[in-house]
Amino acid sequence: MSDTTVSAAMDRINALLDANSFVEIGGQITARSTDFNLSETETPSDGVITGYGVIEGSLVYVYSQDASVLKGTIGEMHAGKIVRLYELAMKTGAPVLGFLDCAGMRLQEATDALHALGEIYRSQVMASGVIPQITGIFGSCGGGLAIVPGLTDFTFMEKEAGHLFVNSPNAVDGNEKSKCDTSSAVFQCEETGLVDGAGTEEEILSAMRRLVVMLPENNEDDSSYIECTDDLNRVCEQLENSAGDAVLMLTQLADAQEFLELKKDYGREMTVGFLRLNGMTVGAVANRSEEYDADGNLKASYDTVLSARGARKAADFIRFCDAFQIPLLTMTNVSGFRATKCAETNMAKSVAEMTYAFAEATVPKVNVITRKAYGSAYVAMNSKALGADMVFAWREAKIGMMDAMAAAKLMYIDEGIEVMKQKAAEYEALQDSAASAARRGYVDTIIEPKDTRKHVIAAFEMLFTKREDRPGKKHGTV
Repeated sequence: MSDTTVSAAMDRINALLDANSFVEIGGQITARSTDFNLSETETPSDGVITGYGVIEGSLVYVYSQDASVLKGTIGEMHAGKIVRLYELAMKTGAPVLGFLDCAGMRLQEATDALHALGEIYRSQVMASGVIPQITGIFGSCGGGLAIVPGLTDFTFMEKEAGHLFVNSPNAVDGNEKSKCDTSSAVFQCEETGLVDGAGTEEEILSAMRRLVVMLPENNEDDSSYIECTDDLNRVCEQLENSAGDAVLMLTQLADAQEFLELKKDYGREMTVGFLRLNGMTVGAVANRSEEYDADGNLKASYDTVLSARGARKAADFIRFCDAFQIPLLTMTNVSGFRATKCAETNMAKSVAEMTYAFAEATVPKVNVITRKAYGSAYVAMNSKALGADMVFAWREAKIGMMDAMAAAKLMYIDEGIEVMKQKAAEYEALQDSAASAARRGYVDTIIEPKDTRKHVIAAFEMLFTKREDRPGKKHGTV
């Protein structure tokens, strides 16, 4: 048994929680099976440390797998400790945070281990939408255990030692680890979108603490509000210049200019994350066309389109916010859909999921149209038609079917360029501006970009007591 590895499981817990706050539960439990001489092997805590503590005063439950005990494999008692932790969390209404470092199922326990893993799955499903669930992957997380982070709300992964896979890279036909490491943090962040962020162990634990502080403890008892010391009427002079980079824009809008981005490496044309407005946690969904580095240099450019990955990323985030009564802020700048063969494979279904999520959500929903809002892509981005409670538009925003010149070319295809320019100007005034949309009631207020913060805060304050019902049904099918 490695003392270094033993301490790693506990050290992660101590690094996550407030100092000296951890209380262990079930520390004396060991494996019960005696098959294949398992009784002759020491199994302290049966390979998983479980208990509770606090993060900035808020109760959380934590389990941390110990890879030094039978390589952290899951057996009957190991899984039972995790299930028991979920039972306590559901009774008290507090988040569950799990640290995964496991070689898979314990072969010596066979069907007992399989049944026990299924009980973990069921506990996670029952807890979904009731308490937040957050996973950190610090070692191997393969096979059936890979379903565990898929059933949680947020997942973080150690960028070097973490490995997440259903099938190991070398078991995938035509692939090997040296060619494409499908278990790596890079692949899971950029290609699958399952992982919200990767980094060093210290960075992951810090991100998990920040996230817990932002979130309510459960779906009923919301303690995510804090006192706001920022100016509610603060003017954001540079906001219009930042409209392309949603992260910069949301950072300027946020209290104390703090924005927590999630899944930043997946579906980069869409930004999701949390910020506070007047001390209240708000979920943000924003289109992104530009990305700048820390020195202010343009790092990447994207088309102002919806992608399948971006829509799927937004849909998952919207459903989480609605489940936990977190208001939604949308910053819209979109002109259509990504037009590639690959995107077309999943586009309709992915955008349908996002559209469904916006329309189904009953939390306060505010939309700010910054630059472009064209076609059905605009409709899908939390438009008034889908149930947005308040829609603001910047004065120079364009809202309509398509770009005015493009519309003129279609309607007056046989006319000369001068006629097209004239008709484009007429189309823009009548059908393609923030003012024309406001006259029809699709925009509530036209605002100056620099005043966005105070208008959005006022809207969420007005909507604080919002109540909205949906038709009685077991659940939707999208």
